[in-house]
Amino acid sequence: MDASYPLTDLVSAARGGDADAWDAIVERFLPLVGAVARRHRLSEADADDVSQTVWLRLVEHLDGLREPAALPGWIRTTTRHECLRVLAARGRTRVADPQDARVLDAVTDDVAGDDLVAAERRQALREALAELPAARRELLLLLLADPPLAYAEISARLGIPIGSIGPTRARALDQLRKTRALHDLGEVLA
Repeated sequence: MDASYPLTDLVSAARGGDADAWDAIVERFLPLVGAVARRHRLSEADADDVSQTVWLRLVEHLDGLREPAALPGWIRTTTRHECLRVLAARGRTRVADPQDARVLDAVTDDVAGDDLVAAERRQALREALAELPAARRELLLLLLADPPLAYAEISARLGIPIGSIGPTRARALDQLRKTRALHDLGEVLA
């Protein structure tokens, strides 16, 4: 198994002892753990310790995870808690020059975290599209083609009347919104 498999399948296989599924979960979410650790400005050694602790906690709690799609949120929260625990234990303070306003007023954006959330959304969309019937999935993908295709071209490729493309698209989007993958993503990001 690799990291592109649906998350529910990876979690289920890892619970069953599949080492490849476990490796795929780690590969998929290791960047998230690293991003949270960087946001807390941990040293490389402390970040490595946090990462090891997060994966240990996941091994201990994987069977108790009620909703596999909630795993990204669980990992993010557990990593944050471990980072705060390390910072409290170390009594770390941030050294800053009071004469340098740039350091004191600096606002850091969590670009890596935003990128990871976007990647999770793209993965959820791929999983949601896979839940649709093939004809509706193909229609939506053709409507998203770059450069855009004319309705006449889409009609010819799919063998459907031009006048039914819009209503079929509306039904497909409604069905897409109701897929398990997008529903689970909404719960994780809420």
